[in-house]
Amino acid sequence: MNDERRTIEQRGLYYEEFDLEARYRHSPGRTVTETDNVLFSTLTMNSQALHLDAAWAATQPFGQRLVNSMFTLSTLVGSSVAQLTQGTIVANLGFGEVTFPHPLFHGDTLYSDTVVTARRLSGSRPGQGLVTLRHTGQNQHGVVVATAERTVLVWCREAVR
Repeated sequence: MNDERRTIEQRGLYYEEFDLEARYRHSPGRTVTETDNVLFSTLTMNSQALHLDAAWAATQPFGQRLVNSMFTLSTLVGSSVAQLTQGTIVANLGFGEVTFPHPLFHGDTLYSDTVVTARRLSGSRPGQGLVTLRHTGQNQHGVVVATAERTVLVWCREAVR
């Protein structure tokens, strides 16, 4: 049987679709476990006792281990991919200001959203544009735990047809 339905493929946004007036809420949230933190820290050779040594961390100002901030950043950015850049990104160009105003702990859930702060067509790469994104992560109590400014190079719609 010949099925004449059109195919809809999940993808990120093309340059023209990034809306400076929108807030993109990413779903679902991600509850962070002790295993996530220990595995990420050891995989990346980060031996910081604040992430790995529960007894020592209990004597520090927060009284418990903190989730590795690079895990928090990676999860914050990763949560935006399906909605914003899946299949439409050319390259991640870099990060501007990154902050961690409050720690993330084992058992916390990270929720994230993104706003577009700037966009412009590339002067040297026809069919591509630069988009600056401001990612914000909050825990389940609405407390901001991370922010990151990121610039990406994405395809324009007409360049991929």
